[in-house]
Amino acid sequence: MLKMTHLSKVYRTHMIETHALRSFDIHVREGEFVAVTGPSGSGKTTFLNIAGLLEDFNDGDYLLDGVSVKGLDDNARSRLRNEKIGFIFQGFNLIPDLNLFDNVDVPLRYRRMGAGERKERIEHALGRVGLSSRMKHYPSELSGGQQQRVAIARALAGSPRLLLADEPTGNLDSLMARGVMELLEEIHAQGTTIVMVTHDPELAARSQRNVHIIDGQVTDLDDAPRLGGEVHAAAHSATVTAG
Repeated sequence: MLKMTHLSKVYRTHMIETHALRSFDIHVREGEFVAVTGPSGSGKTTFLNIAGLLEDFNDGDYLLDGVSVKGLDDNARSRLRNEKIGFIFQGFNLIPDLNLFDNVDVPLRYRRMGAGERKERIEHALGRVGLSSRMKHYPSELSGGQQQRVAIARALAGSPRLLLADEPTGNLDSLMARGVMELLEEIHAQGTTIVMVTHDPELAARSQRNVHIIDGQVTDLDDAPRLGGEVHAAAHSATVTAG
């Protein structure tokens, strides 16, 4: 589903050169639930932005669902992102002036779907996260956990092959965080590939596999599955090259 090989990302100013990712290798197979951990500034956000086609990279290659994204123009990247990827952000990123139905509708409109198909997808997605009865409510009328569920519904409405979650429980208390994690586990059990960046060791332990990033490199990669479901038995590999 996601394969990066010898990837590098460098941010340059007129005085400073920052190597965010160095000879970065990772392989996430279809149907996996992978937690990405590491200290602040280690490169996790850069990895997630590149995985979500929000940023480009300098060297190496990235295959998304078997398609190399290297050299794609903005239109092709946007099309691939809309077709394959769903995003869940720590800050929810809901539009306060829109009700839940319309918040979930926004990304679908960019895909030029008909009104009937959009309505069916929105109602189904909000039903999956337990918010069917609140479609006409506004974000300010919901708890933090409910707002994150709306954000998950917005991602699910596009039927993504890959779900990228950036600290999805970072703004929630422990009880709400567990509820969101249980929902992600249900979504994963239905076949969606999930890559989740988290600082929470409890949440990371509930994933199938942990990838640890430090100084822009994969430093260890745990292959032992911890959840039920079909898991590929083939060994995963991580290459670490000195920067």
